[in-house]
Amino acid sequence: MRKAGETGCPARTPADRPVTPMTSSHERTASPGSASTGQHSAAFGTRDPKVEVVSASRLSRVGARPSLGRYLMELWRRRHFLWAEARAKVGAGSRETRLGQLWLVMTPMLDGLVFYVMFGLVLRAGRGVPNFIGFLLIGVFLFGFASRCITAGSNAINSGKNLIKAFQFPRASLPIAVVLREVLNLGIVLAALGVLLLAFPPAEIWSWRVALVVPILGLLIAFVTGVALFFARICAAVPDVNRLISLGMRLFMWGSGVMFPLARFENQPALLAVIRANPLFIAIDMARSVILHGLMPGGAQWLAMSGWAVGALVLGLIFFWKAEESYGRA
Repeated sequence: MRKAGETGCPARTPADRPVTPMTSSHERTASPGSASTGQHSAAFGTRDPKVEVVSASRLSRVGARPSLGRYLMELWRRRHFLWAEARAKVGAGSRETRLGQLWLVMTPMLDGLVFYVMFGLVLRAGRGVPNFIGFLLIGVFLFGFASRCITAGSNAINSGKNLIKAFQFPRASLPIAVVLREVLNLGIVLAALGVLLLAFPPAEIWSWRVALVVPILGLLIAFVTGVALFFARICAAVPDVNRLISLGMRLFMWGSGVMFPLARFENQPALLAVIRANPLFIAIDMARSVILHGLMPGGAQWLAMSGWAVGALVLGLIFFWKAEESYGRA
């Protein structure tokens, strides 16, 4: 029997009534996914993550070749690393032998001794040269520096493939680091050369023009850097070319006036013109002029060496940069 006032549905208690949560206008218009994200953020005390839409024009392919200007900027930013890496390689290379860095001086000295015996004593190639020992030592020391830069720099990409695959950096750093390492070695070599020139008769009386060795070496360094970059790309594609470069540098030495004066070719004007245009001969001859004779090199030599240095560096860098994406591929 039902009492008066009762209905057919049982009365609901407050606990049985559905509770409608208070929501803001933003939450009411949000999608179910955003609502769950907001509840998750509220539960853990974090804010809603912001989603940024990136335009496709701002994206670039990983490993893509940058513009030449940006490439040069990246190289400049890594100059301190290149210098530190070159110094480390100099120290590491001297630990492999007992005499260490003394071989930097002893190797060109022994080469000069062999050349002196063959060309100075046996073949009498030094006739007419007042200081043939100094003439020979300057040629051997400077050509040896250039040869090491070009040969080792050409193989820098092949020897650094593991580093290339592991890190993203301008690949030109590797050949340039090789040249920097040889520049650091050159300081010891030049000091030994100065001692030898003063020790062996006839002793030279140096003038202020000896200081011109610095810009001459600067032009030579720029030239060999460009050549190393040029051949580094070729050797990266065809590693066998590095063997040919080593052989070619030995042949190139004969056309650089390292062991004999140009007076022997006075009757061969075509060959004489080719030798005079050789950039390594120009650098060696300019160094001999300021060190042995105290003479200022002619303006034609300065102009020619500057053209070789700037041209080789610019063309070598552009040629190397063009294949930036191909280095390190399996």
